[in-house]
Amino acid sequence: MKLFHQIACIALGMLFPALSQAQSYTLWYTKPAEKWTDALPVGNGRIGGMVFGGVTLDRIQFNEETLWTGEPRDPNHKGAAEYLPQIRQLLAEGKQKQADALAEAHFMGLKSNEGRREQWTADMLAGKGIAGNPASPEYDDSRWKTMPVPTYDGWESVGLEGLDGAVWLRTTVTIPADWQNKPVVLDLNRIRDYDRTFVNGKLVGTSETQEPRKYVIPAGVLVAGKNVLAIQVLNYFDKGGVAGYKDTSRHIALYPEGKTAADGVPLNGNWRYFIQNDEPPAVGKYQADYQPFGDLYLRFPDLTNATDYRRELLLGEAVSQTRLTANGVRYTREYFVSQPDQVLVVRLTADKPGSLRFSATLGSPHKKSSVRRIDDRTLALAVQVRNGALRGESFLRVETQRGTATVSGDSLAVNGADAVTLYLSAATNYVSYNDVSGNPVALCQQTMAGLSGKTFAQIRQRHVQEYQPYYKTFSVQLGSPSAQADRLPTNERLARFGTTNDPSFMALYMQYGRYLLISSSRPGTRPANLQGIWNDLLTPPWGSKYTTNINVEMNYWPAEVLNLSAMHDPLFGMIKELSVAGRETAQTHYRARGWVLHHNTDLWRGTVPINAANHGIWVTGAGWLSTHLWEHYRFTQDKTFLQQTAYPIMKEASRFFVDFLVKDPKTGWLISTPSNSPENGGLVAGPTMDHQIIRTLFRYTMAAGETLNTDAAFCDTLRTKITQLAPNQIGRFGQLQEWLEDKDDTTNKHRHVSHLWGVHPGNDITWETTPDVMKAARQSLIYRGDEGTGWSLAWKINFWARFRDGEHAQKMVRMLLRPVSGAGGSYLNLFDAHPPFQIDGNFGGAAGMAEMLIQSQNKTIDLLPALPSALSEGSVNGIRARGGFELDYAWKNGQVTRLTVKSLAGQSCTLKVNGKEIKLTTQPGKTYRVL
Repeated sequence: MKLFHQIACIALGMLFPALSQAQSYTLWYTKPAEKWTDALPVGNGRIGGMVFGGVTLDRIQFNEETLWTGEPRDPNHKGAAEYLPQIRQLLAEGKQKQADALAEAHFMGLKSNEGRREQWTADMLAGKGIAGNPASPEYDDSRWKTMPVPTYDGWESVGLEGLDGAVWLRTTVTIPADWQNKPVVLDLNRIRDYDRTFVNGKLVGTSETQEPRKYVIPAGVLVAGKNVLAIQVLNYFDKGGVAGYKDTSRHIALYPEGKTAADGVPLNGNWRYFIQNDEPPAVGKYQADYQPFGDLYLRFPDLTNATDYRRELLLGEAVSQTRLTANGVRYTREYFVSQPDQVLVVRLTADKPGSLRFSATLGSPHKKSSVRRIDDRTLALAVQVRNGALRGESFLRVETQRGTATVSGDSLAVNGADAVTLYLSAATNYVSYNDVSGNPVALCQQTMAGLSGKTFAQIRQRHVQEYQPYYKTFSVQLGSPSAQADRLPTNERLARFGTTNDPSFMALYMQYGRYLLISSSRPGTRPANLQGIWNDLLTPPWGSKYTTNINVEMNYWPAEVLNLSAMHDPLFGMIKELSVAGRETAQTHYRARGWVLHHNTDLWRGTVPINAANHGIWVTGAGWLSTHLWEHYRFTQDKTFLQQTAYPIMKEASRFFVDFLVKDPKTGWLISTPSNSPENGGLVAGPTMDHQIIRTLFRYTMAAGETLNTDAAFCDTLRTKITQLAPNQIGRFGQLQEWLEDKDDTTNKHRHVSHLWGVHPGNDITWETTPDVMKAARQSLIYRGDEGTGWSLAWKINFWARFRDGEHAQKMVRMLLRPVSGAGGSYLNLFDAHPPFQIDGNFGGAAGMAEMLIQSQNKTIDLLPALPSALSEGSVNGIRARGGFELDYAWKNGQVTRLTVKSLAGQSCTLKVNGKEIKLTTQPGKTYRVL
């Protein structure tokens, strides 16, 4: 078309209301949080807090992004490359088990140093640290505490967070008289890690394997009536104790040999326990764990029988609030984390003077922690991670309006105040991934000094003014404004979403995803990890690390399209550091130039293969992360970023694969070997996902080189390699093959659908360029099924959106936004559930909803490409498209009714709107009204 009928350039503000006037979405509840996944998250990218909003006891659990276990070290396995040819040969010969064993022995990265386990174990077995013989029936255990047994998720799950070591467990059990002369089975199932099990003082079994414990008690050991069971458990790391059966309907039990537990005496119940020693030797680990920092507890003795309770999170202001009435007084608490002032703030007010009376304490799950008084207004918490280099400090300062505040010992008390403000700082000695020389005390002192002369109102205003320019770049309205369900608490909307029409709940979820990204990934901080910035466990799931075979990338899928480009910056900072660390791994493990990254990294920027060869040797992490650099350029058209940051890293990632790829002896194609298709099928040669990533990386690197008019010879090399690289293949079931061989199992429902990477987030497979392969990819997804963990459901939303099947995408949205179960879903605070909590599903889900509304991975900007009937009406302002465009549009009955396009860089664009193509020539900074 011609210049769209000579479209006029009109200022955005003249067309539509300002984005600041858009709906301010809120999560809200009518009762306090009972569990951590009920609490509401606040954060500034560096400090994160989880607000419980309790009535008489309020808890704010907090984190600081650089508190991790571990220390700077070299994890590269010297000499690993010597074994690479043999591993490749074994895989080429179909000898997967042998290749896996060889790689496990000689190719994996190095763990951290082990402690002296043998001596510690001998001391524990000899009774060091405990008086008397706890196995004896006469032993007095009346002063011991009790815990429920079994504890499938470890004794950490019953209030003993951080406990590892030697623990004695005792209980009594009554048996029938006719059992005492029969052999009896003691069925305990799993115990972690080592046990010595006694019955009436007799040792009946011991093991240090992961095999189930079924000990046969010889005839004559048991007596009619009461018997004493005693177990000494040695747990070296995480989830210790008697785990029992994962199926909780199956009890640990005593029963006659030849019978079953149903015929016996169940042993589930409260057992007495005593911690003999909680300082086991260090366990070697491949990578570090993200750590909680501490807890702020507020105790309100006067607030019993509270009414009119409301707990909420205001996404538009990044402020959480708790409001309640007690004794005729209306109390309000506000919580936020300020980026300008680098403090977590709690503001307490009451509508009657002198009504505030409470105490505040600091605590931490770290064994090596202590609280001290700094001055008459300030407490301090000091923590030291176990077996690591990092330590932290947190200062808590109180400011009161009237009333009194006193600091005594480890507690702060307020009486008779009209208003109170608490300021919490946190810092560690981390400087960089190879420098731990920082001074956290000085940093906290500096932070508190920076508050001098500022009122609470000024600090709150500074917080909001810094936050809102990020948040208000985008607004979304789904469904009719008159049909909003905001009057219902968020937990009720979640419970009803699968069976009721509540499109605005999707809009809330999109904005919540944006809020979480802003709160966990501000410019200048570390990137959002597996749980963003929020974690309450010393041994969090998967270490709360950066899993690079999907999860950390998914965290940043919404960054560009949902107008949070600046939040991408922390990821780019990590990629720069990984590109340095990954050079050594590329050389040591592959004798290759460039840089490589495997399936996980941490604060210390590990790049080696970890955990196990069958999933840890996956070579395309650097390639995938490098595509984020090019995507940022595509959305922003920032040529300075491309030249100075993106292209050098992309080029070196490509250089690695130029050296790494080898010719497959059967097909003659260049293939990636050894590797795996995450995390499915084990160690293989030539997984499809690798080739899609490598091909896409080469294309992007060539495009970047051509844009910058540089490295023509290197680009020619990449162009040649692309023609030789193994292509996508369609298998015998009409599916896209996951591997080089046609061996897909159509009954496999694995949560990873890695071989569809070329559909999303890549563009290696599209309806326009490869329709047959696109159909095969869709068939693969049909075989794989709809169910999955939270992040897997989120990825499937994006897949179905790229397949332009809005109804199926909407089905996946409903599955993601359902109350948590063993098959994913969402917790009450809308955190994504793997389960357990992983934040990638929040980000991937928000991005998938955007993919339903706009796609620009090809040469056109396609509006409403996968719109389901449930979203037949709506509007969006500030959504971004590749090529440097920002769009505002509305639709009704599935048809776009108004549209403006702002050009950031003056590129030409082709729009696909209501089934028609519209071509637009633009100038930088101009806004064009299209409809």
